[in-house]
Amino acid sequence: MPLREHLREARRRFILVLIGLGVGSVAGWILYPRIFDALQAPVTRVSEAGQLEIALNFDGVATALDMQIKISLFAAVILTSPWWVYQLWAFVTPGLTRKERWYTAGFVASGVPLFLAGAWLAWWFMPQAVGILTSFTPENTLNLITAQLYLTFIMRMVLAFGLAFLLPVVMVGLNLAGIVRASTWLAGWRWAVLLAFVFAAVATPTADAISMFALAIPICALYFAAVGLCALHDRRADRKAARAEAGEVG
Repeated sequence: MPLREHLREARRRFILVLIGLGVGSVAGWILYPRIFDALQAPVTRVSEAGQLEIALNFDGVATALDMQIKISLFAAVILTSPWWVYQLWAFVTPGLTRKERWYTAGFVASGVPLFLAGAWLAWWFMPQAVGILTSFTPENTLNLITAQLYLTFIMRMVLAFGLAFLLPVVMVGLNLAGIVRASTWLAGWRWAVLLAFVFAAVATPTADAISMFALAIPICALYFAAVGLCALHDRRADRKAARAEAGEVG
């Protein structure tokens, strides 16, 4: 596909993603009270435990409205994940044969659970992270957390973890499209492991090594699983090409 066609396809897929996010934002706006309560839960748990007086602080006239818009968009990304995951697949692999297009169902069926699993892992870390980080607050003081900074931090963490878990599916998609072979992915495994641990160290809000390993190890495992799937596809593709070449020679 020429570069111009790629750009047109990218624009079309991007517009479709935006339309999906717009619809999801409406649902997020309706569900905002429940979503906000869930995002605020880690702070509420610390406060109810009586460890210290802690609360979210909306420090501006328009801050509450701004956060409702952002949380609605955040919810839209989660709720419409099957839609934009499919659009990503359709853009990465536009030249697949009819038989190979059956992989689309597998891509979406595996990509969405992986994205949600990464988001859930980040969400599972949040109460522990908030408890550890706020425990450094001196006695006889209040901890008024800026709501915008706190909620933005939580949402970025959840989305970053989800997208990190989606990377192996993109690897397989690029392999099926004939762009990157398994040998190329395998040759860069050292960099992949290093980047996984660097990402985990930056993404986890706590300073303990257990949290870092809890994120980095699943990412590495998914990376090597994706390399294995790519190798199986390359083997089948090479055999098919060899039979076709033998047929032409004969």
